[in-house]
Amino acid sequence: MIDISALNIKPEILIKIIRVAVMLVILEVLYQIITKSIKKVLLNKIKSKRQRSNVIVFFNILRYLFIFLIILILIFTYTGSWTGLGISAGLLTAALGWALQRPITGIAAWIMVVTKKPFSIGDRIIIGSVKGDVSDITLTHIYLKEIGGTVGGEESSGRIILVPNSVLFEQNIVNYTMQDEFILSEVRTLVTYESNLDEAVKICKEAAGKVTRDVLNEVPEKPVVRTFFKDSGIVVKVRFFTKTDDKIKAESDITQAIFEMVKESKNVDIAYPHIQIVK
Repeated sequence: MIDISALNIKPEILIKIIRVAVMLVILEVLYQIITKSIKKVLLNKIKSKRQRSNVIVFFNILRYLFIFLIILILIFTYTGSWTGLGISAGLLTAALGWALQRPITGIAAWIMVVTKKPFSIGDRIIIGSVKGDVSDITLTHIYLKEIGGTVGGEESSGRIILVPNSVLFEQNIVNYTMQDEFILSEVRTLVTYESNLDEAVKICKEAAGKVTRDVLNEVPEKPVVRTFFKDSGIVVKVRFFTKTDDKIKAESDITQAIFEMVKESKNVDIAYPHIQIVK
């Protein structure tokens, strides 16, 4: 057995050493228990390699913060000024909280995305005024393949938009594909009052059915038609479900199909602005 008296250590210093050692053991045990539990939950929620890397990076940062906190505790425990530790820690926390407000909020938003999954990689979403397909989710940013932007409609512009995670708590988030991969769309056709409305409705419904026939068994509803009065004719709206990625193509194909079928019909005419002179 080691003779403590032979080490020539003052009792008060020995008490401080023991106190520090006990404190370190307690903090380390608590840290390991808490972080392992949280890490296990996060790793079970994620699927991609990039997200797994984000989890590892996050806990590495957390480890550095923990070590920094331990150093503070060691310094102030040795000096014996626990009051000073509390004041300093409070001031340091306030300063860091102010300086790192956005990054901390961003990391909190990332944890929310990983655990609650309001959207996943591949989903088409709108964040505020930004629309795109999610290509990556990192600790600090959401990467979106922009939809629209340089072009009209909902086709990819080829640009990547980086959205800071911190704005997720401030903006509305719209997810096109949270329930399934289908979205409701419509094509409008304006026909003259002299047209056979029943035949116009039939043409629009058949055109939508032909274009979307590959997904009819998967969508919640078959194509439906709605009609409305306009000054220059009757609007025939055919509404249909299609895959989100195929929305613009489906609208274009249905428009072409309606046009070809109207050309072949003798009872339906498309209304358009024109001047008729009556003598």
